[in-house]
Amino acid sequence: MAHTVTIVQRRLPHYRVPLFERMHASLAAADIRLRLLHGEGTRSEASKKDGGSLSWAEPLATRYLANGRICWQPFMSRAAGSDLVIVTQENKLVNNLFALANPWRPEALAFWGHGRNMQAQRPTGLLERFKRWTTGRVDWWFAYTEMSSAFVHEDGFPTERITVLNNSIDTGELRRAIVEARLTPREALRAKLGLDQGPLAVFLGSLYPDKRLSFLVDAARAIHAQMPGFVLAIAGDGPDRALIEQAAQTSSFIRYLGSVRGARKAELLACADLILNPGLVGLGILDAFVAGAPLLTTDCRLHSPEVAYLENGRNGLMTADSLPDYVQATLAVLRDPAELQRLQAGALAAGQHYSIERMSERFCDGIVACLAATAKRRGNR
Repeated sequence: MAHTVTIVQRRLPHYRVPLFERMHASLAAADIRLRLLHGEGTRSEASKKDGGSLSWAEPLATRYLANGRICWQPFMSRAAGSDLVIVTQENKLVNNLFALANPWRPEALAFWGHGRNMQAQRPTGLLERFKRWTTGRVDWWFAYTEMSSAFVHEDGFPTERITVLNNSIDTGELRRAIVEARLTPREALRAKLGLDQGPLAVFLGSLYPDKRLSFLVDAARAIHAQMPGFVLAIAGDGPDRALIEQAAQTSSFIRYLGSVRGARKAELLACADLILNPGLVGLGILDAFVAGAPLLTTDCRLHSPEVAYLENGRNGLMTADSLPDYVQATLAVLRDPAELQRLQAGALAAGQHYSIERMSERFCDGIVACLAATAKRRGNR
């Protein structure tokens, strides 16, 4: 191979496997060898049982200190001989600092990341200021979204050395399952799921504080008070499960379905009118897009970079961070079939734009561009 590129991952979740498989094949066709070094997650991450594996990936020794706030994962010697090394920008990855400061580091070093910790309790605190200081110490940036790219550029990094990936997962299987589920009449699907036939909103995701589930429940009650046929179906699991179980016990129009996967997840999305999530929005927005169910959220300042995919008023809505605004926006959409259909069409169109195939293509194009820039810089020395 003419070039060797090494990607270092603190851990390898299963949803990243299709991306790396595609990149491995695409880069090989361009005479570029891709290596993937990865370690193990924290105990908490391991408990999710979402780890992935690749026959060609290489394990990396990993140790966690200070209750998981520091990760010791030496990779420089293992990445020796690489033309480009790509690491994630996490403050806990102390070995990144050795790479940044190493005068014998690879020809090119790149960050892959969000550009900011968008859930940071102290956005202007020492940790975030330190992260921004490291932003400009690499040769290239692979930014999750356009929002991430803007953050990186704000910190002084040139846009011509930023590749926007449009972070995604493989949604092909879910898309096929939804198409198959819709061969069954919606009324029959709802009956199968134990849901009434009125306007149906769905929350689908992990149940934890950043999702603002108390706000969601209060909104559902306020919506139902003005639209008695309204139903909210909540699917997922997590530390706030008891809150949702209690809400379902006291409000018959709130249905808790537990954790749903596979065909059952597809059936739920297939009969949803819209998705409600007043809290943190991340990759779950892709479920809404694939289903053609517009997502309604709030400007809660908790979101992950993928919220950049939400085009307000086109494929979903973001309201002010207030219960009355959120309730009234939801009611307005549900009461206007033409508006609901317009947003559903926008969501479905967005589902075609954000895909694992496009992310892989962008990543590989960025790698090729970085290698070319490195070769040009070397030639100018």
